[in-house]
Amino acid sequence: MAIEFDRIPRKSLSALLRTMPKAELHVHIEGSLEPELIFALAQRNGVALPYADVETLRAAYAFTDLQSFLDLYYAGAAVLRKEEDFFDLAWAYFERAAADNVVHAEIFFDPQTHTARGVPIEAVIVGLEHACRRAHAEFGLSAKLILCFLRHLSEESAFGTLQQALPYRHHFIGVGLDSGERGNPPEKFARVFAKCRELGLHVVAHAGEEGPPAYIESALDVLKVERIDHGVRCVESPALVQRLAALRMPLTVCPLSNVKLCVFKSLAEHNLATLLDAGLCATVNSDDPAYFGGYINENFVQTFDALPALHARHAWQLAANSFEASFADAAHKTQWLQQLDAAFAKAAAQG
Repeated sequence: MAIEFDRIPRKSLSALLRTMPKAELHVHIEGSLEPELIFALAQRNGVALPYADVETLRAAYAFTDLQSFLDLYYAGAAVLRKEEDFFDLAWAYFERAAADNVVHAEIFFDPQTHTARGVPIEAVIVGLEHACRRAHAEFGLSAKLILCFLRHLSEESAFGTLQQALPYRHHFIGVGLDSGERGNPPEKFARVFAKCRELGLHVVAHAGEEGPPAYIESALDVLKVERIDHGVRCVESPALVQRLAALRMPLTVCPLSNVKLCVFKSLAEHNLATLLDAGLCATVNSDDPAYFGGYINENFVQTFDALPALHARHAWQLAANSFEASFADAAHKTQWLQQLDAAFAKAAAQG
């Protein structure tokens, strides 16, 4: 289908960004924990919070870097205790994702954040997977889980977590690497990622957000990842940009997160247009939406508003990239791409 992108006026882009089908590939389910749900779960589980009310907690969402965010992120996760809590957490996200026309989501979860508090890993995985099944049944939304290792902890801890999770292997499709990049290069987890690849798990890793381009290279060469989460600092190495483009290596970019964590001073300075124009398989995602000011549609709309260089063809490309970069099967990718083409063709016809 030949889409006449030039016929889609910029003033209609905002509505199209909201309604077009899309996949979300970089969202931490614990990072979708809204203050209202934090207080509800705290009351249900008898957890005392160091904040008087929802407004006081939300006012604390002012971060100077990744670590200042993580400190609050882990504190908020303390209210998650039981299987039903993880179901409620994920279900709240899926309701928003469905409203944002997300047709496929690959969701990160951090079991070490919970098992360190004595929460059984079964409660975490089964609760989340139950919500995934319900999202498919009620919204037709395809949802998969990716288990993340916390990189500020040891590789031995990651191995222990993997061992605990293996009885529930059928509930997750891959592993990732998240938490603080500084001082925690990908090489630290070379052996556990090799084991995960042997098990047939997909592998992805955060790299090139706070960490340098060398971390992206290590994620590719040492961990042999299939996607780079963030990756925005790749532009500091032209040779790396060329390599990523040649590989069609997906980058799961999170614009509002990048600004909130001071990777960029403002959305107007974000390099998303540069990444796309360099031929990179960039996508737009929400990362930790409860903390960073918006779910996936807000990331799309606010970024396009801030970057005049982005137009309808970029919007189509970002959504198409999200399907290409997903771990979904070919039939679903084709179906979603047809839906995307139809949405843009309709917008072009309406002018």
